Amino acid sequence: MSYAVITGASSGLGLEFARQLAERGYGIIVVSNQPDENRLVAEMLCLQYQVDVRVIDIDLTVSDAAEGVYRMVNSWGLEVEVLVSNAGMLLFSTLVRTPLERLEQIVRLHCTTPVKLIRLFGEDMQKRQKGYILITSSSTAWMPYPTISHYAATKAFLKSFSRSVWYEFKRYGVGVTALFPGAVDTPLYHLSEQKRKWLRRFGVMQSPRETVAVALRALFRKQYSCIPGFFTKFTVVLCTFVPVWVLLLILKVPVIKRLYESV
Repeated sequence: MSYAVITGASSGLGLEFARQLAERGYGIIVVSNQPDENRLVAEMLCLQYQVDVRVIDIDLTVSDAAEGVYRMVNSWGLEVEVLVSNAGMLLFSTLVRTPLERLEQIVRLHCTTPVKLIRLFGEDMQKRQKGYILITSSSTAWMPYPTISHYAATKAFLKSFSRSVWYEFKRYGVGVTALFPGAVDTPLYHLSEQKRKWLRRFGVMQSPRETVAVALRALFRKQYSCIPGFFTKFTVVLCTFVPVWVLLLILKVPVIKRLYESV
């Protein structure tokens, strides 16, 4: 059996990646720092899809997290065909109001650990000349966003990194796909159910299932990027071409200004 390693698989997009890859017959390796949730996910996947599920309880913001994950998988003697680097942390705060510890955690979680995981598992895939790597970036990677400067910048790093390693791995038969989701209806957003329904109805927010389905189609076709949903595509195009002075004007709108100054 081939396996899929999924970081942040205890909830949100990561959980949906685990579901849909289990549907495809992959054994699943659940990786996150939520032990109780990890076991609930493992039990659910085993029951519904009759696949082998392993759990790695680990804080992916520590410096040697990637090495720990890789060592554990190797100790089980499993062949990883799919790596989904999905774990993320969203914090609304201006830079000077963000604790240094949180800044370091975000950079490690979004940049250091994914790069090391891809380096380690990617080498094995390259030797076998088969494998798929999905990197969850964000639509915020396409334009600076005040109040999430740290988040958007790390996602921009992943955007550049993923395109570069796509070229490097392509000749060895290994696919690398960067996913650029917009708003997805996950616990990452603390919204009421009424607001969620409204945002989904107008296409501003997508469900995890439709986002992951589109992402996996792109992954197995070895496309280098995936931007799911019309609204997200429109936003990315808009952000790419809108000059900075327009953003400055938007920040002067009273309601936006009050929101910006409150975080």
